Amino acid sequence: METTSTNEAVTNHAVNSPSQSRAMLAADNLTKRYEDGVLALDHVTFEVNQGHIYAMLGGNGAGKTTTINLFLNFIEPTEGEARINGIVTHKEPLRAKEKIAFVSENVMLYPNFTALQNLDFFARLGGQTGYSKDDYREVLLRVGLQEEAHNKRLKGFSKGMRQKCGIAIAILKDAPAILLDEPTSGLDPKAGFEFIRLLESLRDEGKAILMSTHDIFRARDIADTIGIMNQGRIVMQSQKSDIAGEDLEKLYMKYMAGYMEQVN
Repeated sequence: METTSTNEAVTNHAVNSPSQSRAMLAADNLTKRYEDGVLALDHVTFEVNQGHIYAMLGGNGAGKTTTINLFLNFIEPTEGEARINGIVTHKEPLRAKEKIAFVSENVMLYPNFTALQNLDFFARLGGQTGYSKDDYREVLLRVGLQEEAHNKRLKGFSKGMRQKCGIAIAILKDAPAILLDEPTSGLDPKAGFEFIRLLESLRDEGKAILMSTHDIFRARDIADTIGIMNQGRIVMQSQKSDIAGEDLEKLYMKYMAGYMEQVN
């Protein structure tokens, strides 16, 4: 198995650099240094093609959420760029956002609205006015929300149920790319399993999915490419097929420990 250097943020099995390809999602030397001097992201490069899931592993402060925020143009890069279907996110943010759906760790929906009302509100907010109540019911059933919950207010929902509503809204947007920030955090094993199977179906539809996660085991099950991040850098990046015989937990600890030895 080839490996990346822990000093360089380069892919170990990439076919083209993001600057040469038209990947659905591409980070090209993406860097973010905050005003207080903290380097949150350090020349990160990767890409996600259609029908592909990329899992970013790493602890708190590794740079995963910063990467996602740059794709969403919540913040602007210090150097490099994030692109969605070739659109540079900090130069044409509105065009870029048309191509992407986002589900956060803590889905922010209206607690006094029912599940159906939330879907209708956010679909219309996104310009999708052609959906019927049956369409909303169908997508809620697809994400695993039981029918008896469709007309209940979200203030009584568990985290897993809210996550299902969030992914349902993302599906209704029908964007070619989906960003997920710690999507399985706090989910029970059953809800987590159902969520991963749903991601598989979205990948089969050709969606490009970028997922940040602490969950090594679910990343191993679902991801086509796994990147390990630490202190703003990708310290290992590999195709799933190339590490099929590896213990991903041990590999994660090896790269994290090796990187820390070099920076200390």
